[in-house]
Amino acid sequence: MSATGYTTWVFTDGDLPPRGDGPLPGHEALIITNTGTEDANVTVDILFAEDEPKKGIKLLVKAERVLCIRLDLPFGEPEYQIPFGQYSLVVRSNVPVVASFGRLDVRQPNMAYYSVTGFGC
Repeated sequence: MSATGYTTWVFTDGDLPPRGDGPLPGHEALIITNTGTEDANVTVDILFAEDEPKKGIKLLVKAERVLCIRLDLPFGEPEYQIPFGQYSLVVRSNVPVVASFGRLDVRQPNMAYYSVTGFGC
């Protein structure tokens, strides 16, 4: 069976929520699933409204595995921590993968978790 997904994904609505004081901290996450039999070498570029982009953050998603990354914490190689504010992610892989983006927002009394699949091509 060939791998499912695309080699490029774009997530346009990054905006880290505050961590809050509850038991589950507010955060955003990038989830990458590799259904194929070959490891996925993934590169993440982060684009900002005003600042220069941060390009070339490397991730490895092993064959037939999932990688979940909390975006409010340092991640990747070289290790990088996204600053608060608006950003977009461009995710590129050497093999097809499926990527999604989630946000746990604790700004309201009733927490909300959003999960979206980005634009894949």
